Amino acid sequence: MDIANFIVDGAARGISPLEGEMATKWPEGVLSDASTSFGQSGVGASRAITPSVAFGDISPSRAESTRAVAIVAETAADIAAREALLDDAMGPKRKTKSSEKLRRGRRPSEGLAFVARDASGNVVGTVRLWDVRLGEGGAAALLLGPLAVDPSLKDAGIGSALMRHAIAEAARLGHAAILLVGDAPYYGRFGFSAARTGSLAMPGPYERHRLLALELVDGALDGVQGTLRASGHRLSVPAEARRAG
Repeated sequence: MDIANFIVDGAARGISPLEGEMATKWPEGVLSDASTSFGQSGVGASRAITPSVAFGDISPSRAESTRAVAIVAETAADIAAREALLDDAMGPKRKTKSSEKLRRGRRPSEGLAFVARDASGNVVGTVRLWDVRLGEGGAAALLLGPLAVDPSLKDAGIGSALMRHAIAEAARLGHAAILLVGDAPYYGRFGFSAARTGSLAMPGPYERHRLLALELVDGALDGVQGTLRASGHRLSVPAEARRAG
């Protein structure tokens, strides 16, 4: 079974892909949910091969309550809340990062922008993926980020759930590879490493060891080289472009 099928099948069957956790169901309190509803609909309900994810408190020892959270597609109504969350979680320097040069003025890759909502509908997490080219005229890939969670819920497993959902959806949609700039000890649990990025570069200052990649299709990064280039659709509304970070 190739990596894309493993990720998709694992998400559909409750397996935590790329970590070797072969559970037969979601962890306690975790379920599949087909919409923004927070009802206990069961693992079988999904809007596609990979379900949205809803889960309650998965760290009861931290006394974080049993707040339910659902991972769903981002909508235009989420922009202000998402931007406020990113400012709170990442600070004012987030828009100076080299990754921002690949996102600025672009739309996320089709179907690959997600938010986590709590039971009241508040946005408590976000992740988006962006279309890029690996060098001039190079292979297509995705750039993941930013990934952010409400700081008050940072130990609730929301970031991991967002990552698994994003990877599974990217695989389902036929993408071949995902790159990101981040800490290997954290993203390594999802299969990301710097092993295939030595000949790639970001369009600006960055730490080379933090440029990580995950192949969704075996060999997708064979022979790639050059500087990542934005290739997503451009935003058509200036105001939207200013808000989209």
